[in-house]
Amino acid sequence: MGRATERIEVSRLIPAPAGAIFAVLTDPEGHVDIDASGMLIDAEGEPVRQPGDRFLVHMDREALGDVPLGKYDVEVVITEFTPDEEIAWTVEAGIRPHVRHVYGYRLEPAEGGTLVTSYYDWSEVDEEWKGRFTFPVVPESALKATLGILERTVRRRAA
Repeated sequence: MGRATERIEVSRLIPAPAGAIFAVLTDPEGHVDIDASGMLIDAEGEPVRQPGDRFLVHMDREALGDVPLGKYDVEVVITEFTPDEEIAWTVEAGIRPHVRHVYGYRLEPAEGGTLVTSYYDWSEVDEEWKGRFTFPVVPESALKATLGILERTVRRRAA
């Protein structure tokens, strides 16, 4: 499978400044607030400020109905961080090798607000994991829905 088929990108114009959107994306609770997959239950940690920052997320894979993992914890590890422009992360759990899939957002100024692109890249996932799970874990429809929830969350936080 080529890299082009191992990455999903979806975009949405959000009528808000990049800073307001980025504030949600750097807040561990913001990740839970905007999750459309249903897997993120809660988060613990401080807002992230740089690559290497981490926070804990309590997960429930049962929301996807694909693999009976039940409830578990992962650590989100920030891999890209450019304020008001891009944030990306991978997840680590107590398993080796790490899965190494990457989630992220790019923010670009646009007429009427900020163009937000959500991406999910599983091109670096170890073959062991590709043999055990179906990728993408999160479908394109969930990424699209998350962008809609992000817009609503940014609007509510501004109110």
